[in-house]
Amino acid sequence: MPIIETEVEKPSAQGAAMEITVSRQDLVRELTATQSVVERKTTIPILSNFLVEADGDRLNITATDLDQAIRTSSAAKVKKPGSCTIPARKLYDYIRLLPEGDISIKLLENHWVQIRSGRSNTKIVGMARANYPQVPEFPAVPTTSISAATLRTLIARTIFAISNEESRYTLNGALLVIKAESLAMVATDGHRLSYVEKSEEAQEGISGEKRVLIPRKALQELQQLLSAPDVEKIDFADDEHTLFFRVGHRTLSTRKLSGQFPNFEAVMPRDNTKFAVVRSSDLSAAIQRVAQFADERSGAIRLRLESNELKVSANSAESGESEDTIDTPYSGDAIMVGFNSTYILDFLKAIDNQGEVRLEFKDSQSAGQMRPEDPDAEYKYRYVLMPMRI
Repeated sequence: MPIIETEVEKPSAQGAAMEITVSRQDLVRELTATQSVVERKTTIPILSNFLVEADGDRLNITATDLDQAIRTSSAAKVKKPGSCTIPARKLYDYIRLLPEGDISIKLLENHWVQIRSGRSNTKIVGMARANYPQVPEFPAVPTTSISAATLRTLIARTIFAISNEESRYTLNGALLVIKAESLAMVATDGHRLSYVEKSEEAQEGISGEKRVLIPRKALQELQQLLSAPDVEKIDFADDEHTLFFRVGHRTLSTRKLSGQFPNFEAVMPRDNTKFAVVRSSDLSAAIQRVAQFADERSGAIRLRLESNELKVSANSAESGESEDTIDTPYSGDAIMVGFNSTYILDFLKAIDNQGEVRLEFKDSQSAGQMRPEDPDAEYKYRYVLMPMRI
């Protein structure tokens, strides 16, 4: 019977000599930035590992779940260059418990990894570097530089409207619209649509318009990467299959969502002539109180606009009924529309319950529109809600 050579019997080709020293503080920071991408419950064991590579004076760390990947790096003293893979959760949890100071990491035979810190000496069972999937490199094509603050705001004001239904594949992300003088993002789940635009935002390397559909998971990772206070700009690039976002010394790559995003311009209301302006905090408080008495399954509440008043009400056979009244200048015909209370609260939370909000209606069967009432606002923000029958 022929003997099948296993990966264990191929030592040095996969960086078996790797030996480095790195600051515990630096290592924890980079492991924290990457560990959220690692697959927890996977049928492919190698995806539960970090890829650790040492070369020059840098330690490079990669995590991937095949759909997306994060690469990051840290300064290190590299005694012997090389690479290995280490169980991500085990490494992260262990390194966090070590005291401050330098940590030495050394690759031993059979993919074991030795970690020393002070008087602590630990060996972790790794896996063959050769089994780690290929992660796409940031392309050498012209990149677009995007303001981190602008992208952070665009994501925060749209991500909550992305669909949770896996079957609605093209709605499982937000559409980024890049133009030479503006940046916009839109998300919808079919029941509501959130659109935010920053005009007078010059984008280098863009002529005409570029539309990019970014998956929700990638947006969540971007939010984390953009939360660093010192990040001012990010570099964006793409190829046929992958989107790339370079944030400082970290790079997020994600597989593109295929398919056509809906024609969102077509559903934007154009003749919602009945409107009320109320304080965001007043509307949020009223809805939270009244929604306690809404149907648990639908969360439906009624907004009734009549003479100088906006009435917010709900009722259910199980819990009772409730109504709140907010004063607002209005002299048009009375109108009543039903909405999902959670959807309105999501919008108000996205604007931090600050300032005033404008509620625009056409009739009880047509989509309503909400937006901050601030003519001087940096961002043009429109939130469209389909009505509910109550």
